This record gives sequence, structure tokens and C-alpha cells, in this order.
Amino acid sequence: QVQLVESGGGQVQAGGSLRLSCAGSGRTFSRSPMGWFRQASGKEREFVAGINWSGGSTNYADSVKGRFTISRDNTKNTVYLQMNSLKPEDTAVYYCAADRPSYAAPQRNPHEYEDWGQGTQVTVSS
Repeated sequence: QVQLVESGGGQVQAGGSLRLSCAGSGRTFSRSPMGWFRQASGKEREFVAGINWSGGSTNYADSVKGRFTISRDNTKNTVYLQMNSLKPEDTAVYYCAADRPSYAAPQRNPHEYEDWGQGTQVTVSS
């Protein structure tokens, strides 16, 4: 099991940037694919970005491709989401999630992930 704590959310104007962090604990963190998801008010949770155990494979939702970058530092047990050129439609609670240890590419389906953080609010004003 992996315990996850997100930070870095806040309020920003459209066009601005934020960097989210997800600190993990537990011996399997460095061997687990990780994902960022978001859930806007009244909507279902959706995939944002994913990264494999080593950081060598990433994927993104079409809506954030070219604007967001996922990365990880396994020496710090931390995954990051750099968000640039933010838009009002990016407003949501952002969650990080850990899959079971695997060499596989990151999944897009939230039901594949075992452990979740508590979420951090991102609000983008126009």
C-alpha cells in the first residue's frame, strides 16, 4: 500500500502556471506507475496524465497535451504535475494515484489504481 499526499493547488488566472506535487510513502512507490486525475464539480473523475515506474514513459489526456508535464523523482518518492497555460476548464480537484507495482505503461482507467491521495483544489479564473 502507498500513502499519497498532494500539494501545490491554488487559485491562478488563466494563462498562469502551477506545479502540483504528490509525496508518497511505502516501499512500493518507486516501482509503481502513477497517475494524475481530476474531478470538476458535477463531473466524473478523468485521467490527466500518467507515468511509468522509471519516468521513461508518459501519457496525457488530449485536453492537456502540450500544456502539462508529469515527472517523478523516485529518490524523493514524489510525482509532479507541471501545469502551464491554464484555462478555466482546468478547474477541478486534482488527485494523484498509484497503481500496483509494475513495469507496464501507466493506465488511463481510474479503476486500475489502488491508492489515492486526498486531492488538491485548482481554480483557474478568467
